[in-house]
Amino acid sequence: MGATLLWRALCVARPYVRCSVLVVSSNCGDVVLCLRWFQSFFRCGMVQRLATLRLAGRATRRFVAVGCLVVIGLLHATVLAMPADAERARNVVLIVVDDQGYEAGCYGNTVIQTPHLDRLAAEGTRFQYAFCTTSSCSASRSVILTGLQNHANGQYGHMHGYNNFHTRDFVQSLPVLLARAGYRTCSIGKFHVQPERIYHFETYANQGIMGGRYGRRMAENARRFIEQDDPRPFFLYFCTSDPHRSRDGFANNLKYPGMKPVAYDPAKIPVPHFLPDEPEVRAELAEYYQAVSRLDEGLGHLLRVIDETGHRDDTLVIYLSDNGIPFPGAKTTLYEPGMRLPLVIRSPEQKRRGVVSRAMVTWADITPTILDYCGAAGPKYALHGRSILPVLEQDDPEGWDEIYASHTFHEITMYYPMRVVRTRRFKLILNLAHPLPFPFASDLYRSKTWQGLLRREAKMFGSRTVAAYVHRPRYELYDLESDPHEVRNLANDARYAEVFDDLKRRLRAWQERTQDPWTVKYHYE
Repeated sequence: MGATLLWRALCVARPYVRCSVLVVSSNCGDVVLCLRWFQSFFRCGMVQRLATLRLAGRATRRFVAVGCLVVIGLLHATVLAMPADAERARNVVLIVVDDQGYEAGCYGNTVIQTPHLDRLAAEGTRFQYAFCTTSSCSASRSVILTGLQNHANGQYGHMHGYNNFHTRDFVQSLPVLLARAGYRTCSIGKFHVQPERIYHFETYANQGIMGGRYGRRMAENARRFIEQDDPRPFFLYFCTSDPHRSRDGFANNLKYPGMKPVAYDPAKIPVPHFLPDEPEVRAELAEYYQAVSRLDEGLGHLLRVIDETGHRDDTLVIYLSDNGIPFPGAKTTLYEPGMRLPLVIRSPEQKRRGVVSRAMVTWADITPTILDYCGAAGPKYALHGRSILPVLEQDDPEGWDEIYASHTFHEITMYYPMRVVRTRRFKLILNLAHPLPFPFASDLYRSKTWQGLLRREAKMFGSRTVAAYVHRPRYELYDLESDPHEVRNLANDARYAEVFDDLKRRLRAWQERTQDPWTVKYHYE
């Protein structure tokens, strides 16, 4: 009630004073702090400010003066009524890295060096069953920042160049919602969604970051943003371009001042099951590992900035990757290597640390989680995820044992819509355009890994045949307990008919619930 009266009074006064109004919602929901308005008002003095009113009559001047006094009284009363907890800032740092899989010490890789991610996991919660919903850069980031599946938000694929996919106009993204709730917002590094007005950040701090690979400079830019003389809480969106491929390998040939490169011996790299154990594959994996260690060093600089600026105890830190590693068999697919990814969350409010969670979560849950932490209102439409915070300290929470995914494009030339339902044990993939050969991302096709296979005319690509990888049936059903590599399709196995039918029903119901345009395929194909 007080907030509503306060806002109406300010709306009346605003046209008559030379100042700006900023609404900042607190965690108690009904309190509004008009910080900039009052800062501007009192900086010049009340009398001087009233003297600037461009009004013709004494009665109107008296009305505005009384109105301002009423506003001040309401503000004073509501601030005194705030719970002590609501006065504490609730800042957020969301770290999105580009194309990292489980290549991290905290995820069991004993070769790669990721000490800073490992420390973050020890101080927070590491998720063993976290999934992107679409294995493509732009589309996945749109899900992260909207809480909507990409088939609903319209960002079906890449935004850059001739791809030119856009998020739909009705969407209200996380940075816009947080700005409305009184947050100052900053993007550093890879953005890769459009239009900008839908995903608008107040600040873009990209000076000197070498395309998002120079983590030390990115952290320095973050420090300057965090240390601004601004009383509002902050939302920092920190996105590296590592370990994405560059035009020349993984950009390891460049110099990053103040950062120490970590090189790897290709002979010691563990080759994942979906890749062939060939010299060119090991060489590319060693380059990829170096890029992962570089981004981890940048993460260390960023975590140090959070500590040194005094925000360790009031900042939620979330670390995740947009999609699977940049190799055929992972990125752009909805097999496990393409969608099962690292997620680490450290909340200042956690009582338990070093939690290893079996909750099945997706990137559609990220926006609801951050809105929940910040006490910020969401959009009027329903989101497709839910807040993870209630189960952050639980090892195996009830009701978190099923996820869904939706992938349609990567590049515009790569139309291959897939929909997925995955439970603890089973995964069903619906390949909606299955008569088409599976398309290749341009950088993955050019990779030494795939070109080596073409040169050898190999029949096998890791644990799959090349034919099975390129030519897929309408449905793929896998028992992940007995077949974790997803090579034995059970869709036509009568012993699994009941499971198959159940998952098909669940998947279709989810598509209809989330307004997937591709449900038309059930009617005319």
